[in-house]
Amino acid sequence: MSRVYNFSAGPAVLPEEVLREAADEMMDYKGSGMSVMEMSHRSKVYDTIIKEAEADLRELMNIPDNYKVLFLQGGASQQFAMIPMNLMKNKKAAYIVTGQWAKKAWKEAQIYGDAVAVASSEDKTFSYIPDCSDLKIPEDADYVYICENNTIYGTKFKELPNTKGHTLVADVSSCFLSEPVDVTKYGVIYGGVQKNIGPAGVVIVIIREDLITEDTLPNTPTMLKYKTHADADSLYNTPPAYGIYVCGKVFKWLKKMGGLSAMKAHNEEKAKILYDFLDESNLFKGTVVKEDRSLMNVPFVTGSDELDAKFVAEAKADGFENLKGHRSVGGMRASIYNAMPKEGVEKLVAFMREFEKNNK
Repeated sequence: MSRVYNFSAGPAVLPEEVLREAADEMMDYKGSGMSVMEMSHRSKVYDTIIKEAEADLRELMNIPDNYKVLFLQGGASQQFAMIPMNLMKNKKAAYIVTGQWAKKAWKEAQIYGDAVAVASSEDKTFSYIPDCSDLKIPEDADYVYICENNTIYGTKFKELPNTKGHTLVADVSSCFLSEPVDVTKYGVIYGGVQKNIGPAGVVIVIIREDLITEDTLPNTPTMLKYKTHADADSLYNTPPAYGIYVCGKVFKWLKKMGGLSAMKAHNEEKAKILYDFLDESNLFKGTVVKEDRSLMNVPFVTGSDELDAKFVAEAKADGFENLKGHRSVGGMRASIYNAMPKEGVEKLVAFMREFEKNNK
């Protein structure tokens, strides 16, 4: 069976090289006589795996020493609660609502305090990023929250909001490691890894040390305190050990590919192929305003539900998987994360051209 071109939004395509390596080591990791799936997270061998993964991530993202890297569980969705539980000292926070995930995070934060939506793009089905240069951020807000790349709607913050001195918290699940990032601009930068880095089950949280305190909201469970995990180097309980091991391999692959600047160039080149076609096509249309387009997730439509369904079915038969758009948007969506080869995008565009010709 040959591999398909997998345009899934997550769990998503991983580098083949990484999958082959993991397969080679499945039964016996480096002469240990066992799989990483079987080894104790307290063992010397595993300790090397998790420490190396962290060191490589720090190098890739140029993470300063006063930030902790935590490998956690519960996905990005658990962070929707963990963030207010740990950071809402004044019981107030500002949320910029640019899609379904930001909206869910905002709703969750309302359980813990006064979470204010200071900007939203819901009026136009989240097809743009609102102007965030001069927002009415409450003086006593503990943080300003964004979802930096909106997987479902295909938008991306090209410029970070002006937080007026408040801590910035960002969910970067679907743009993690796709381009260089200045970590110092954030208090917390986090994401689920299943889109651009590894298998589902790991969430990485990069958090400035001064934000990790005992002073959490009353009744915050031990497992939901950042301090619990920071003090134990992500080994308070059994971590998602195998997932972290695969993430570590992806970090090494990224370094080998030339790091995040090289990755950004690679991603821009791929996205341009698809967006250029969408801009000239008479059948297919992108759904996002040009200046806010994501390099990772590209939603598009034909304007006819019937044709959309036909396209998805024919594409699948031709080896292009998971192109159906999210149920809340419809149409199609191609997620073209780091591991999607340029050739995959070129072949998709060739297929789209042919489909357009046959469905005039």
